Amino acid sequence: MTPDRSEKYRSVYAKLVCAAAKLDDPRIEDSFRSVRREPFAGPGPWWLSLGAHSYIETPDDDPAFLYQDVLVALDREHGFNIGMPSAHALWLAACHIEEAETVVQVGAGSGYYSAILAHLVGAGGRVYAYEIDQALAARARENLSDLHQVEVRAQSGVAGGLPPADLIYVCAGAAQPSRIWLDALRPGGRLMFPLAPKGVLGGMLLIRRPDRGSVWPARFVGRAAFIGCVGLQNEEAGRRLTEAFSKNWLDVRSLRLDETPDRSCWFAGETWWLSTADA
Repeated sequence: MTPDRSEKYRSVYAKLVCAAAKLDDPRIEDSFRSVRREPFAGPGPWWLSLGAHSYIETPDDDPAFLYQDVLVALDREHGFNIGMPSAHALWLAACHIEEAETVVQVGAGSGYYSAILAHLVGAGGRVYAYEIDQALAARARENLSDLHQVEVRAQSGVAGGLPPADLIYVCAGAAQPSRIWLDALRPGGRLMFPLAPKGVLGGMLLIRRPDRGSVWPARFVGRAAFIGCVGLQNEEAGRRLTEAFSKNWLDVRSLRLDETPDRSCWFAGETWWLSTADA
């Protein structure tokens, strides 16, 4: 396939992704247009899915199949995928990523969204891509080797030692926000993570660190389901979250730490809770 044809695919794909996410964001569109999906998907044919449906196999390795708004399987047996482009476009746009920022990504997979993040922060930014699966981390390191601003770390993103970050972007479902993530954020930094333990359709929660205090602005940016984040699973919390998401989840406005929940509480964890009251 000629470069011109590949560029044509990506141009339509980027517009399709932004249209599906109801976005008018030139920087997000440009990032999806600029990053080739083929290296991160591996050799075809590929297994594709719309998320809540079964995988289907493409008839051959025509890259046109990759430039659709679909999941691409990396490991069907374990449920590892390159996530839905329109969903990530929506979430990334809500993060308001600026050039030269430092981003920590937890759950990098083969590195596709790490490359998108690298495009958004530019040559002066930094992306630390954490991937606990060693085989996927090796693929990500190879795929991202030409991006000097990306460092792949083949380790857990909840085990400590995270660099100070302007954004932590998590691609693995959790039953709670990790204190390690919160502590790594600079003042004004953002955490976007799926409050969605394994097997739970939860929501992508955007949290912003205040200059001071224990009340953090927070809101959900759409529903989300991910493979579970190792170390942040809780079956009982998952049951309660499933019940909580059946009501007024869009009303959440703040994260409260180490406070006693009041009548504005939407969901309470052990040392944290989400409130419908503004920060």
